[in-house]
Amino acid sequence: MAMQATSPPAGNGRAGQWNSRPRRRLANGGRASLRGGDVSPADAGGRASLRKGDASPADAGGRAGQWNWESRRRLARPGGRAGTVQVQAAPEAHMTVSASPGLPQGSGPLPDVKVALRIDGLSLWYGQTQAIRNLSMEIRERRITALIGPSGCGKSTLIRCLNRLNDLLDNVRIEGTIHLYGQDIHDPRLDISELRTRIGMVFQKPNPFPQSIYENVAYGLRINGQNRRDIVDDVVRVSLERAALWDEVRDRLHTNALSLSGGQQQRLCIARALAIEPEVLLLDEPCSALDPIATGKIEELLYALKQDYTIVIVTHNMQQASRVSDDAGFLLLGNLVEFGATERLFTAPSDPRTEDYITGRFG
Repeated sequence: MAMQATSPPAGNGRAGQWNSRPRRRLANGGRASLRGGDVSPADAGGRASLRKGDASPADAGGRAGQWNWESRRRLARPGGRAGTVQVQAAPEAHMTVSASPGLPQGSGPLPDVKVALRIDGLSLWYGQTQAIRNLSMEIRERRITALIGPSGCGKSTLIRCLNRLNDLLDNVRIEGTIHLYGQDIHDPRLDISELRTRIGMVFQKPNPFPQSIYENVAYGLRINGQNRRDIVDDVVRVSLERAALWDEVRDRLHTNALSLSGGQQQRLCIARALAIEPEVLLLDEPCSALDPIATGKIEELLYALKQDYTIVIVTHNMQQASRVSDDAGFLLLGNLVEFGATERLFTAPSDPRTEDYITGRFG
């Protein structure tokens, strides 16, 4: 289904047009590929992929079509963002969240917005030790959700459940469900590698590969079979620009990434995650080892990235959570005590344990 570089107008939207930057924009918030290739019509909030090719209708196993690096686009999912695994729109894709027995006290009704990740009754055990206890929450699209709580409360365990990194550990048992845009991430038909492409992660300690800056960012493309120099060059540049690092490294792309400062290394890891165009970005205390200046740059970067990505951040820093997040959840001993809009949670918490924690009485 080849299309022209300038697509015809759809509805009240404008046709996609090139601009002076490598990215093209389509109507209704859609985004086209970084360079070259056909442009698929963007749905509201939809994105053309850096990686995905001509996506065929989902087969019985629920998977989309074959890779095609020439066009690099995803087939838009009905009612939602394009995806690597095409599914029917779930009833909860657009919903008003109301307080229920499955949600923590004080959640209250949330505005009618699209839910990127829905967690229902999640429990996790490491052997005989239960780390997460019947946790339910909804993470809204294109917002920053902060998870706060004292050490050992289950924050990192929870965030690792979202892209199934806990599957790599022995003697772990999980109950409950997690849906990514209506798709059960524990569906046996789902390719875990595809899931981890759709949900990227940046860890607490910067972990660049002992390679050049260029090859660090290009890594995700290369392991997925993309080696065309013009495409890789374009993705590397735009990813570094989006991570606010391009101007600092443009003249030394082929130097070892380990020569960068700690803050630069962390932004490089974010660029590496962005290169494969995830739908959700997870950050596990990304600023804990950084100085205030580097932390400020990361926070500014997150605020810009939420225009296109759903972001979940784990942090011990109460001030950081209040500055950067739109929604926040407080965890204690594996329980989600309270979850809701950040401003309300920090100024008028409904649970006294939340107030005690954010005011420094414990933790």
